[in-house]
Amino acid sequence: MDKILILGGGPAGCAVAMGLKRLGYAVTLVTEGRPFAAIEGVSERVVDSLRSIGFQRALAHIEPPSPRWVTWNGVTSAANTERLIHRQAFDAAMLDDLRAVGVEVLFGRVRRCQLGQQAHSDHKIHVETDAGMRELTGQFLVEARGRAAPASGIERLRSAETVSLLQRWRAVTPESSLTARSAVESFEQGWAWMASMPNGERYLQLSLDVASAKLPPKSQLSDWCQRQFQQLEQAQPFIHNAQPEHIHARASTQILSRELIGDNWIRVGDAAMAVDTLSGNGIFQSMSSALQSPAVINTLIQTPERAELAKDFYHQRVEGLFYRFARTGRDFCRQEQQWPDSPFWSTRCNWPDSDPLHPPVTPDQAKIERRPVIHNQQIMAAWVVTTPDQPLGVWHIDGVELAPLIERIHNSEQPALDTLIQQVGENRAARLAPTLSSLGMI
Repeated sequence: MDKILILGGGPAGCAVAMGLKRLGYAVTLVTEGRPFAAIEGVSERVVDSLRSIGFQRALAHIEPPSPRWVTWNGVTSAANTERLIHRQAFDAAMLDDLRAVGVEVLFGRVRRCQLGQQAHSDHKIHVETDAGMRELTGQFLVEARGRAAPASGIERLRSAETVSLLQRWRAVTPESSLTARSAVESFEQGWAWMASMPNGERYLQLSLDVASAKLPPKSQLSDWCQRQFQQLEQAQPFIHNAQPEHIHARASTQILSRELIGDNWIRVGDAAMAVDTLSGNGIFQSMSSALQSPAVINTLIQTPERAELAKDFYHQRVEGLFYRFARTGRDFCRQEQQWPDSPFWSTRCNWPDSDPLHPPVTPDQAKIERRPVIHNQQIMAAWVVTTPDQPLGVWHIDGVELAPLIERIHNSEQPALDTLIQQVGENRAARLAPTLSSLGMI
């Protein structure tokens, strides 16, 4: 089986590696390791995805659900929870999971990429390791180095430039009653996310508009951030009995790459689309494209006659995910109305567009169309039901193929529910009806 090279050892790259290994491919993953320490929050959806993929060691590094306090538009609530992870330990555990199933993991820095220009020509990658320079060859290349992935000459859609300043704090004296917790708070210049682990390690992050932030010189940045946190209500439990240790600046601009895939390469995760992590779902967003990539890659290699279909599928899925995530962030920003003239909020309340996140749908708008879908880990064409809110189409729900079902409902003179019961039975109709109604299909 042909070897596949994956550049990048974060969640997206690891998810693709695990999926391809399950399909029988020889996979080599190259990573430098995460360059800085950080705590991040994940949702239960991420936990479920990791469990289904088989990342058992990584799951052990996820804290139990903990409260997330939110102060937004002057209102404080604690309705949500999230699960915290220490990214360096979590990423290392994912790599251990990959090694356990036979993926070759190579630590080093990519110094040169000689890309194969034809579908069947090898890529050559030169990697600097502790043992010296190593040359790797592979038939297919997966670019998964996140925002750091080279993008020279690639057209990209970008939001207003955003920078996130991540400051690590450490407890001055030991505390015996610490628990994992996190918080979010908006302020005039942007928003802050804060998290603490049971061992007393704390990370506080400010996300700011690059053009208007007026940041001080690097030597004064840590003190400047400390002063900002001292003014935030939600930050007080996190900076109590603690001192800042270091600060790391990173870009958090929303970016969509217009060139996502070729005959023998693909961009996944943040290298494909990087969306504002305002909702605390950064890992979920980066894995969303990665989870569908193995089937796309498998199609390109095994059935090249369907290459254009596979590429269309991937472009549609990634762009669809990007705009859905971006509009979710936009609508969340619109809820913050205390500073309508602030450059941060006024810009982000109107990007990427004015289209509703979920446009209203009526049954007459449901159409039967031929679209690419995943079947048996390959991309094929199938009849699906599309709506303004589901432009990519829905193929199956609860094991029922929707296109012929919706067609019969539309062509019937009976009430939709009666036709549904006739077609699938009363029990299954009771399960399907609420979902079809919520999608606007009946």
